[in-house]
Amino acid sequence: MPVYSYRGTTREGVIVEGAIEAADENMALERLKSTGVIPLRVAAPSAKSRWSPRLRSSRADLIAFTTELSALLGAKLPLDRSLNILADVAESEELRKVTISVLRSIREGNSFADALQRHSRMFPRLYINVVRAGESAGAVDIVLSELSEFLESTQELRDHVVSAMIYPTILVVTGGLSIILLLTFVLPRFASIFKEMGTAIPLPTQIVLVTSSFLQGWWWVLLLVLIGGAAAFQNYRRSPEGQLRWDAFKLKLMQDVIRKLETARFCRTLGILLRSGVPLLQALNNARDVIGNRVIARSVDSIMAGVKEGKGISAPLSSSGAFPPLALSMITVGEETGHLEEMLLKVASTYERSLKQSVKRFIGILEPAMILFMGLIIGFIVVSMLMAIFSITDIPF
Repeated sequence: MPVYSYRGTTREGVIVEGAIEAADENMALERLKSTGVIPLRVAAPSAKSRWSPRLRSSRADLIAFTTELSALLGAKLPLDRSLNILADVAESEELRKVTISVLRSIREGNSFADALQRHSRMFPRLYINVVRAGESAGAVDIVLSELSEFLESTQELRDHVVSAMIYPTILVVTGGLSIILLLTFVLPRFASIFKEMGTAIPLPTQIVLVTSSFLQGWWWVLLLVLIGGAAAFQNYRRSPEGQLRWDAFKLKLMQDVIRKLETARFCRTLGILLRSGVPLLQALNNARDVIGNRVIARSVDSIMAGVKEGKGISAPLSSSGAFPPLALSMITVGEETGHLEEMLLKVASTYERSLKQSVKRFIGILEPAMILFMGLIIGFIVVSMLMAIFSITDIPF
């Protein structure tokens, strides 16, 4: 059986670490609980580097904080004692300071949500609103468990997209460097040979040599233009009009991928909020904030207006035209049967799985297209030089 490393605590607050044999992670958790240990983290030894302090980010800290606090509260430990334990086991200095600050704020008489709100850099508004709803319902441990699942699924989806883009990025970088190397180091040697020969150079070769000469002498101008253009584009993209147009362009370019991504984000966020007791209008407002595409986010405004008019949520969603038909059908069934929260989460899970396939198909199309584009440029350069070399044979002796 595989061996899992674990880190946990006893009910007295003593931190324990070790390894345990189990068929899977769930069985390892059950075996630890049966020994009286409250597991904070269980992972295969190969996954240990994931928790290395040097590789941690604020997102990783948030997931660790939520998962571990959910486990402690689920074991019926008081909130202040749980936070005290988390401060002791925190693997990053930033997380330890935030946990101590939250604990101090609670001991001063503030609510848990108010204490978290003082650290908005780590805890997003969505997170705070869910915790506040859980506090009012007396179910902080339950909402933290749901938040833990939400954060982990979101991170898994993000990691999948990032890993899928690694190869295309490497392809662009290596192809671009190869083209620059050809134009700035290889072609100038041939240019001097052709100049000495005094023969007529074919037009494609002239284009390549002029480009090479420009890069050699005026590369700094091109660099300044690129930097200035990128800065101007970023400045325009940050404006409301620019952001809207850029998002509309991305939506046309990758409609299938973006719609599935935003549908999964919106439905999972809305489902978590509604299941935590957040009112529908407030939940819609918060769910709108997690949508990255402004074109789709603007359609949520019409949905909120429809909800205010008493039309429910399925009819305004359908009229907005922002979400796929399958998602709309499932949400309509959920609203009619009184299980809207569960159906929203099912929609999110369905589209997260579908999104992975869509990303895979998109990358499958993007990779050969990029290879073809780079190949055409490099091929044009090589053929241009061969044409010039073959033209040398026409020189009269």
